[in-house]
Amino acid sequence: MTNNISIPALARVEGEGALYIRTKDNKIEEIELNIYEPPRFFEGFLQGRYFQEVPDITARICGICPVAYQMSSVKALEKAYSVEISQEVYNLRRLMYCAEYIESHLLHIYMLQAPDLLGTDSIIEIAAIAPDVVKKALRSKKNGNDLLKAIGGRSVHPVNTRVGGFYRWPDTEKIKSLFEDFKWGLEFAKETVRWAAELDYPDFETEYEFVATSHPDFYAIYDGDVVSSSGKRVTVDQFETAYLESQVPQSTALHSHTSEGNSYFVGPLARYNLNFDQLRPAAKEVAKEIGFEVPVHNPYQGLIARSIEVVEVYDVALELIESYNPQGSAYAEFDLKDSEGCGVTEAPRGLIYHRYKVGKDGLIKEAKITPPTAQNYAQMELDLAKLAPQVLFDRPHEEASLALEHLLRSYDPCISCSTHFLKLKHEHV
Repeated sequence: MTNNISIPALARVEGEGALYIRTKDNKIEEIELNIYEPPRFFEGFLQGRYFQEVPDITARICGICPVAYQMSSVKALEKAYSVEISQEVYNLRRLMYCAEYIESHLLHIYMLQAPDLLGTDSIIEIAAIAPDVVKKALRSKKNGNDLLKAIGGRSVHPVNTRVGGFYRWPDTEKIKSLFEDFKWGLEFAKETVRWAAELDYPDFETEYEFVATSHPDFYAIYDGDVVSSSGKRVTVDQFETAYLESQVPQSTALHSHTSEGNSYFVGPLARYNLNFDQLRPAAKEVAKEIGFEVPVHNPYQGLIARSIEVVEVYDVALELIESYNPQGSAYAEFDLKDSEGCGVTEAPRGLIYHRYKVGKDGLIKEAKITPPTAQNYAQMELDLAKLAPQVLFDRPHEEASLALEHLLRSYDPCISCSTHFLKLKHEHV
């Protein structure tokens, strides 16, 4: 007997993909998460481009997290060209990253995953039930967009980032004018944590190997070594020997695994588990208030980790906005040479790695980009294999499909980023 389940497109994620499940005698025989979106060839067409074009080109990989691609690319190229950025540039980049976390996390929390947890189809239905909550969520997301525009020139695919710093210092008055909105945003972020803690999360836990950047002085987003819950710690230069990629026939995205052959998990849940002690007091206090203690192994509760990260970045942003007073040049001067460099930062969805070979003519010879969703790919398949037997055989097809879709959406996958979901087909034989 053949029994097919099809979902024409996975809702509320970026990109396209398919899930194929074959069962026999009420057992899972085969499961494949197929990312079939066409390859986008960013690594290929960056070759031969002038190095200062790279931040603007890589930003186009994603409209939700362009800063992550820009920051990872400039860090890699600055390492290649031995560029030392000023503390003011460093602080402004951290502030820019705060803006991206706010707009991206608010999008995921309220518009992508919350409808699953509330049993609604979209934020439109949530707005009908709780219009004030949705209005506040949209206002908070707008804070992130406004700050990103003030720093980068526009809220989507900002254009002010360059290797060595920024093309110009953002207008001080524009930055300072956001302070009161961000004070409000910090309080709403705390409300979001309390609200998120009351949602009904599926009972699903797995012993993950979490991987994220970590910094001794603060909750790592822009800077840090790469650490794992297995105890492994590597520098950015060692990333490609510690975390490997392989091609699978069913997908245009690569599979990632550790050098020991294990799948691993990147993203807010990984950062939260590995870096809880580095959270600022505001975020740590509200986390303790709701009893959200590490370790946490439920992927659906990544939404709570995201909400706590929103408190963290609002708190950081307020400090950086208040102290913003740039002096001197917005970028460093440097000489070109034949070299190679790599860089890593934390996109809202997880760790992102870039490596470039460059010449003294300023042209890119080779590019490698490892996005977060591709790194989570293997772990998502394992999670689906664990959940599938619990939902496929005793639920209607539509309900089973939705349950699997909810699990994938909890990862906040960006499929377009990973193709350098969801059609679901269940075949029972």
